[in-house]
Amino acid sequence: MNHSELCVSHTTTIRDAMRQLNSTAKKIIFVLNDDKLYGTLTDGDIRRFLLAGGRMDALAADAAHLHPRTAENAEQARALLRGEGGDLTAVPVVKADNTLVDILLGPDSAQTSPLPQLALPVVIMAGGMGKRLDPYTRILPKPLIPIGDLPIIEHIMQRFLRYGCTEFHIVVNYKKGLLKAYFNDSQQDYHICWYDEVQPLGTGGGLSLLKGRLDKTFFFTNCDILLRSDYAKMAEFHQTNHNAVTIVGACKNMTIPYGVVEMGKGGVITAFREKPELSFLTNTGLYLVEPEVLEDIPEDKSQGFPDIIEGQRQKGRRTAVYPVSEEEWLDMGQMEELEKMRRRFGEG
Repeated sequence: MNHSELCVSHTTTIRDAMRQLNSTAKKIIFVLNDDKLYGTLTDGDIRRFLLAGGRMDALAADAAHLHPRTAENAEQARALLRGEGGDLTAVPVVKADNTLVDILLGPDSAQTSPLPQLALPVVIMAGGMGKRLDPYTRILPKPLIPIGDLPIIEHIMQRFLRYGCTEFHIVVNYKKGLLKAYFNDSQQDYHICWYDEVQPLGTGGGLSLLKGRLDKTFFFTNCDILLRSDYAKMAEFHQTNHNAVTIVGACKNMTIPYGVVEMGKGGVITAFREKPELSFLTNTGLYLVEPEVLEDIPEDKSQGFPDIIEGQRQKGRRTAVYPVSEEEWLDMGQMEELEKMRRRFGEG
């Protein structure tokens, strides 16, 4: 059987390996040196590599797990898939010289295993005017703009509900009556606390309304993004590292559509790159936050949440980034991105 979609060369960049990884439902790819198995690569391997200071233009070989479970024949591979607590989704069959012969696929563990129940509070910042989505937001507040059969805010909430997060704190301002009325008319298996901004307080200032209301780690999200990532792993990273704030950052790749010239002293050309691809770690607008951070936020002051994070850094508190693939980040903050999100949900 041809499993080329599950294989990359050891000289493939991390950037391209991540793209390949996102294209397969198995969430694992096999790194080959010619036809020989070099190692395996998962999103966790790439995340650990990046957190250790690795770069997106490094080689897949640098981040690969070099000692994966292998089998000598198909029967042995099936036995491994049945065992190991069901953790293995694919097992490579190799010859004695490590030449890859076949890959046997197991069931999709993401669909068969129940998700961890985190039961963490969720704060949603839903008070903005959504000017970039005009004229839609002249009629509806941004959280109620439909994506498929549901408004974006319900997509966000349903994602958290899958992880047992049923306590929602929603900060509102613009067209707040419509938003509240929508949820008053719906049947709910969760609880919402509403917080009314008297004046716009920015993406961070509205959190001052929650002082004294939360006593444990909470998720904090903008109302125009959705992450198709593992929220349990995010929470584990945040709590294990004792972070005050964790930013969920997407590895964004951009191609410069021109030849780029690097210049040295006297105008001497030192390098020339044709349409280079650059990688950035972009703030998705999803965070994990400790409740003590709320106590440092001044009341009635408009400020962005990045300013609050910088204040925590200045206090010496640990702030960190949890990297995810850009394919896991759905953004509707701008008209073009809104249409992309709708296509991803099967609209048009």
